[in-house]
Amino acid sequence: MYITETHIQVRDMARDFANEVIRPAAEELDSEERFPAQLYEQMGNLGLFGIGVPEDMGGPGFDTLAYALVMEELSRGYASVADQCGLIELISTLLVRHGTKEQRTKWLAGVMTAKTRVAYCITEPEAGTDVSGIRTEAVRNGDGWILNGGKIWIHNAPVADVGFVLARTDREAGRRGMSIFIVDLHAEGVERGPKEHKMGQRASQVGALNFSDVELSADDLLGEEGRGFHMMMSVLDKGRIGIAALAVGIGQAGLEASVDYAQQRKQFKQPIVEFQGVQWLLADMAKDVEAARLLVHSAAVKIDRGELATKACAMAKCFAGDMAVARTADAVQVFGGSGYIRGFEVERLYRDAKITQIYEGTNQIQRMIIARELVKHGAIS
Repeated sequence: MYITETHIQVRDMARDFANEVIRPAAEELDSEERFPAQLYEQMGNLGLFGIGVPEDMGGPGFDTLAYALVMEELSRGYASVADQCGLIELISTLLVRHGTKEQRTKWLAGVMTAKTRVAYCITEPEAGTDVSGIRTEAVRNGDGWILNGGKIWIHNAPVADVGFVLARTDREAGRRGMSIFIVDLHAEGVERGPKEHKMGQRASQVGALNFSDVELSADDLLGEEGRGFHMMMSVLDKGRIGIAALAVGIGQAGLEASVDYAQQRKQFKQPIVEFQGVQWLLADMAKDVEAARLLVHSAAVKIDRGELATKACAMAKCFAGDMAVARTADAVQVFGGSGYIRGFEVERLYRDAKITQIYEGTNQIQRMIIARELVKHGAIS
């Protein structure tokens, strides 16, 4: 069995925190679109951020499967909170794999304790799925750089202290002409756009960032010049595992709410759970949530074993995202008119689910990746 006692302990800690702290606050956070800073500080103190950071770098040193288990449980409480965990995992992974010792010393501890708020700055108006279309540019300035350009729909942009910014450093080199810079978002020349008001995951802050002649030092370059695209791609599989697990958590929360409601709600003098139509909805929800969970776990284990995992991660993200949208729609159906009303959990879950089909690569892109991997490596897993 690949789930160990350590995995169970980590999962249960995240589950208890989700039940006791996150879920009671979820509706208020969603309504107010509020960044839950104190909640994140609690999570940082519990070690729920930077899950994969090695112990010798100050982290818990857990594997990808543990990360997936934590993401599911946090999302079961509220997906916006899990989203922050996923963002910090990507940033800390970039620092661990590609940062210098000085950069890790400077940034890791603050990131993992949520004292330093981070943003991962890739998307632009002409560069979403097609990252090669980025126009943000960093040009040499003595030993340092001058950064100009803009990013949109950036997670944490309204509140972040530091951004990990993908910029073009060689216009003629295509993907090999991109680099990642660690940018102080309080520096002169950085301007923040207004906070976007989203359909779901509303406590997750999203906005634009504009850079106008921002001065960077040589030490602000993460890893090697020209390796930015490669570094970004190196964390994509783990990122997709995170979003897939988040989608499973949303689906699980919808299933639990539906089972409880179906046993309480009465029509024609009996609980609606006695009706076959409702039973089939619940059964389909349960089997699809479990199938998505197993796909996530399988993909996570492949990463932890050092196996080729790109197809497995794309399959997990695609299936789990589609599942979350379809099965939270079923949860709304079980609740009937109540499910369409603000203040009922399933209404929020339905809104929260939709983005899982879009970010970290749309599900259409995941299908293209799956097909490409099938052609390249064959149909045998």
